[in-house]
Amino acid sequence: MTLISRRDRTVPATVQARTSASPARAFAVIVPAPVALVFEKWGPFPATRAARDQTGAWDGAGQSRTLELGDGTTLKEVIVEYDEGHSFAYEATEFTNILGRLIHGVRGDWTFIEDGPGTIVRWTWEFKPRAFCFIPVRLLLVPLFRNYMQRAANNAAALADRTP
Repeated sequence: MTLISRRDRTVPATVQARTSASPARAFAVIVPAPVALVFEKWGPFPATRAARDQTGAWDGAGQSRTLELGDGTTLKEVIVEYDEGHSFAYEATEFTNILGRLIHGVRGDWTFIEDGPGTIVRWTWEFKPRAFCFIPVRLLLVPLFRNYMQRAANNAAALADRTP
């Protein structure tokens, strides 16, 4: 079952970063990258330490994994779309931290857009708030989380730049 339907009221957040790598190269480096290299602690949001219980190589719809965060909490990700070299989307659910009290889950989309000789790496999270949590998610969580996302997008783009 899809986490978000067109009837749901959601809160999006989008960031982007640029890399000198081609879209295909950026995709090939970033998508399977060890999560600890991309998702660092920022403000109240913990780093992502590792992925476990991963099904497959993280290269196709239906594959899943559990992310372990730096504070000992976890969340589950499932790839819902995968267009090699261009984009992929996943749903993140089963948050065991405070996010689990505020949201049902998130749809995340990464797109790799040609930008001259390089690539714009765009990451969007669409939050599905729980009942009575729309305003706190929109006014408090998302503005803070966007900073965490920007740092991760910058780390991902830098990783693509460093990887031959």
